[in-house]
Amino acid sequence: MNKLFWNVLKISPAILAASLLAANSALAGEANEQITTVAQLSEQSDSMAQVTSVSQFSDVQPTDWAFQALQSLVERYGCIAGYPNGTYRGNRALTRYEFAAGLNACLDRVNELIATATADLVTKEDLATLQRLQEEFSAELATLRGRVDALEARTSELEANQFSTTTKLVGEAIFDVSQAFGDNQAVSNPQTPTRDLTSNTTFDYRARLNLLSSFTGTDQLQVRLQAGNIANNRGVTGTSQTRLSFADPTDNQVQVDKINYAFNLSDYIRVKVDANTGELWENVNVFNPDFRSSGTGSISRYGRFSPIYRVGSGGAGLTVTLNPKGAITFTGAYLASKASTPDAGFGLFNGDYAAFGQLEFKPSKAFNIGFAYAHTYDGARTSPAGTASNAVNFIGNTGSAFAISPFGTGVATTGNHYGIQASFKPNDKLTIGGWAGYSNAIAEDSTATIRRGQNADIVYWAGTLALRDFGKEGNVLGLVFGQQPTVTDTPVANRRDGDTAYHLEGLYKIKVNNNIQVTPGLLVIFNPENNDNNDTIYVGTLRTTFTF
Repeated sequence: MNKLFWNVLKISPAILAASLLAANSALAGEANEQITTVAQLSEQSDSMAQVTSVSQFSDVQPTDWAFQALQSLVERYGCIAGYPNGTYRGNRALTRYEFAAGLNACLDRVNELIATATADLVTKEDLATLQRLQEEFSAELATLRGRVDALEARTSELEANQFSTTTKLVGEAIFDVSQAFGDNQAVSNPQTPTRDLTSNTTFDYRARLNLLSSFTGTDQLQVRLQAGNIANNRGVTGTSQTRLSFADPTDNQVQVDKINYAFNLSDYIRVKVDANTGELWENVNVFNPDFRSSGTGSISRYGRFSPIYRVGSGGAGLTVTLNPKGAITFTGAYLASKASTPDAGFGLFNGDYAAFGQLEFKPSKAFNIGFAYAHTYDGARTSPAGTASNAVNFIGNTGSAFAISPFGTGVATTGNHYGIQASFKPNDKLTIGGWAGYSNAIAEDSTATIRRGQNADIVYWAGTLALRDFGKEGNVLGLVFGQQPTVTDTPVANRRDGDTAYHLEGLYKIKVNNNIQVTPGLLVIFNPENNDNNDTIYVGTLRTTFTF
């Protein structure tokens, strides 16, 4: 018997001491506080089965350091249970329920031996050993009980004060100081007179509150509230090429900005339903991990990711991802930006839409590449009730004015968009990425200058570089260079981009702590609106992002 207890002692002195205290008290007839109730243990007990030989455990070997102790408990005392699949799982942590179940089995066996007066198994010396060990570990038992009581008190306090049993509140607030610089506002046509660029330094904000709820543990319902006053720079600079990534004004009004629900149909199928403000870049891999976030990523709209992920944004939709955790993943999506408008020419299926598909290859964490395609329709009409209008936004308000509306804002346009994007991470400090895309626009209306069926071509590309832990752990130095969407071929003579505008962006993300990031950045647009008669435009910004 002594050998048995000293073997058990090697496993965990604290647990052994607790077991001995309970066993000794039961033998002496003393009243001890119960660890749990039968009802609480029923589920755990049902999942375990008594064994009569240590050889019944498939994962216990004679070479294991506790083999003899376990063999004695099983074959001599018969108070060890295993799992239904024939395993003992000796290396996993012991739960309080399992401890109670095992202790109860051993106490029952001890009581049985005492009742039958089996002197050769339970002797006075054994009982004396129990008493001595109880006294020896009395301090440890008291400490253990105090810690357990403290943990139970803290757990009760957290449960009583948490926001919800199923909902988490995740917030983000951005404070921004920015200003645009340059001699003149940009114009698309070289023959168009321009005006001086007059810009003031602004201090503005954007705040978001996300309510994230889960009902099964693998699903998520998102409800996002947003308010802000960060305006688009286009009114000052004359071009959307200078737009900041976090410019999303609501005139300081709180809006229910986003509602969606994502869930698993199986281990290989992930589904997301957007009720409003559906956006592809929130549902698929955009291959630009260091810059994709509007709050903590690129400072420019274009620098976040390829424009192909912006088509069809703003309404309801469905996204299905096959094999999301695999080396090869396919995502299909359908978005309708005017899904909630019942008038003719709008709605879920009769108005603007984007049908999207992406095939991803992820052979390793170091290299990811994706091929994307989208078919879109952008109408241009006013509802019969006169309450809803729709101007063509072919490429997601990114690039030149001609690329955004290839045939004009009032000509309905169908599009076929093709994109390739990749990221390469040779080590933990460096990530290189980029994308390239081509879009073919097809006129769906006829005007004085446009015939239905005519085509226009649009191209764009970019490269990104991120250096992590630059200067300090957690900081990121970033660089983006490329060409925003540009019309290279069109039947409309006065809507072709004659020159090439280049996008250059530098930023430095400074991690103050886990909740605060400060990002100074500079955006430079050469030949804005693809017109080399325009002066270079600069946009400087200092963004501070608080997350909680």
